[in-house]
Amino acid sequence: MQQEFTLGIEEEYLLVDRDSLQLAEAPAALMEACQSAFEGQVSPEFLQCQIEVGTRVHTTVKSAREDLKRLRSCVADQAAEYNLAPIAVSCHPFADWKKQTHTRKDRYDALQHALGGVARRMLICGMHVHVGVEDPAMRADLMPQLSYFLPHLLALSTSSPYWNGEDTGLSSYRLTVFDNLPRTGLPPVLASWSDYERTTGILVELGVIEDTTKIWWDLRPSHRFPTLETRIMDVQPRLEHTLSLAALVQALTRMLCRLKDRNLRWRHYDQFLISENRWRAQRYGVGEGLIDFGDRSIKPMPELMGELMGMLAEDAEALGTMTELARLQQIAQTGTSATRQRRVYAEAAARDDDPGKAVVQHLIDEYHHDL
Repeated sequence: MQQEFTLGIEEEYLLVDRDSLQLAEAPAALMEACQSAFEGQVSPEFLQCQIEVGTRVHTTVKSAREDLKRLRSCVADQAAEYNLAPIAVSCHPFADWKKQTHTRKDRYDALQHALGGVARRMLICGMHVHVGVEDPAMRADLMPQLSYFLPHLLALSTSSPYWNGEDTGLSSYRLTVFDNLPRTGLPPVLASWSDYERTTGILVELGVIEDTTKIWWDLRPSHRFPTLETRIMDVQPRLEHTLSLAALVQALTRMLCRLKDRNLRWRHYDQFLISENRWRAQRYGVGEGLIDFGDRSIKPMPELMGELMGMLAEDAEALGTMTELARLQQIAQTGTSATRQRRVYAEAAARDDDPGKAVVQHLIDEYHHDL
């Protein structure tokens, strides 16, 4: 294989007041300081309580780690100047979405107008992983194969069990909110790159969307870069978990390309079936397993991850990410951020403390854990 499988990671954070632990709007000076330190890598998000960061292009997870660590540290340091703290979580445990305001930019004003009331509920954060695939035809070929693993990525990443002060019973409530938008969910099965361009081009030509950045599938070809962009995952409170998930996306992409070099490919399963696994991941995280369609059985996540580690061993070794993937096996066994948040909530409630605030403080601590 000639490809490098370059890597880029985008994350969205929420800002909270360190005393009240409520959401807080990002001061303009905070944003300006971060943008000055990392030109082109930090930007406001749709809501004024959000901030987005993105790494540069990297060939290894090791170099991406240093970049993302610096970005996370910069946001934390600058936020501390205003008695604020970032949390890398997909939903704030008790914030009221009706009280949030969106960032006043032409792009976000247009989005608010286009989406109406749906946009107001977008108090959610995610993480996106780009993996470089230079050939457009290869990107089109890989999309339906990589889609099989999207539920696995979601299950391992779940960090949003709470919404508006209540336990939703889901591990990723973020996806429930996001799925209200148009052009979301699993990507359609398209036969070729020209099929992708022709299909999406209809909406562009009609003026329904200005470009394919307004297509928000769980996995899409990037509009700006020669990459496949995986978008299904909840954002991770801990830096090392972000890197492990990015390593998994990179290794899966390499594995599928390796199969193609050997005139092989991952079996195609109907979206109806993959959607069922997507729901199981959204509902249970790693707690109840996913369907193995080859075996026609429901397998626990530790068992699925063990099998996946075996399939990806050659790729992880070539990419130098065995340690990162092993960490995902541990998550499959012990639980995700959603599991940890519920544990903290229960412990605080048993002490007669404010459980919602205890969860937010836990998320602040986790953000700083690997810095």
